[in-house]
Amino acid sequence: MVDFSDVLRLTRAGRLREATASIGQILRRKMSRQPAAEPRRPAVAPPAGSVHGYPSPLPPQRSPDTTEDVEGGQFIAGRYTSEPGSRAYKLYIPSGYAGADALPLIVMLHGCKQNPDDFAAGTHMNELAEKHPVLVLYPGQARSANVAGCWNWFRDSDQQRGSGEPAVLAGMTRDVMARYRVDSRRVYIAGLSAGGAMAAVMAKTYPELFAAVGIHSGLPYGAAHDATTAFAAMHGVAAVPRAPSRPSHPGDPDRFTPMIVFHGDEDHTVHPENGLQITREELERLAERSPEQARSLQRTEEKNQSAGGRSYTRCRYINGGSTLIEQWTVHGSGHAWSGGSASGSFTDPAGPDASAAMLEFFLGQPGQPH
Repeated sequence: MVDFSDVLRLTRAGRLREATASIGQILRRKMSRQPAAEPRRPAVAPPAGSVHGYPSPLPPQRSPDTTEDVEGGQFIAGRYTSEPGSRAYKLYIPSGYAGADALPLIVMLHGCKQNPDDFAAGTHMNELAEKHPVLVLYPGQARSANVAGCWNWFRDSDQQRGSGEPAVLAGMTRDVMARYRVDSRRVYIAGLSAGGAMAAVMAKTYPELFAAVGIHSGLPYGAAHDATTAFAAMHGVAAVPRAPSRPSHPGDPDRFTPMIVFHGDEDHTVHPENGLQITREELERLAERSPEQARSLQRTEEKNQSAGGRSYTRCRYINGGSTLIEQWTVHGSGHAWSGGSASGSFTDPAGPDASAAMLEFFLGQPGQPH
């Protein structure tokens, strides 16, 4: 495990030059033990004639979907391909979909070393989706894009609208919305670890698409811009602020996206400071954009214990009866999906149920205006 304690001590003492040098030494040692990084991919510009960064002249190509019958609904495997790239996915269709009105859609982004099937099993989101009902889309990261199966949340070309993985994920989401009966006002995105960090990217680069975001053990948007700053951010050392550029698009690029954040306070993979920083940054943005709304926020705090035995602190920031931000700190939990099933990887069954809390938060939002 990498020890950043000296870096934090130097930073707090204001000895930033020494702290920076120490970061470089630590990361060079760490990266010398890692497999060689893949070549950096150039940013992909939106194709000519595209609409809002989404390629329209060439329809997306699809491989034939395969259907897997599961208890309750169906779990469909497919692939989405467009100009910026191609990714496989799984889509859960609840039994209540037949004959129902348009349903909400939740996009679930797995973490490193995971895949859609593993993530679905670990979060048990399909079981919850069957009860409510909602559609659940699980995009899968390609090992050719990242050898560990991580979403590349830290690369400039994958932090911008109209290029890289954000364009692929937005295109895939829109494709599912076009093919199935989806309520466009109630589309949400959530993720774990690298998937949580990419969910934060999606909420910022495609704010008109998602009505709310869930970030579990993730990092703030723009927390890193390459592998070196990614390692530092994951260990609680803030990178120099460097917000990636966002091409113009319709609607309000600074629209506040309601969010729910989960983080274990014993997480040694992604420092818990990241979860707190996400909330701080959003509160600061809200204060800058709408001082009156920020002043009217009511903060509530609840300390409790889950059925599995983990204690937690739940903070909510409420405006006019609607919760804009909800933050859960799970005490004693590490880098794992809280309340998840042992049938999947990176789960903590003893914690409060993050899937149920996120679904409740999403469905309690007023919805994305057209």
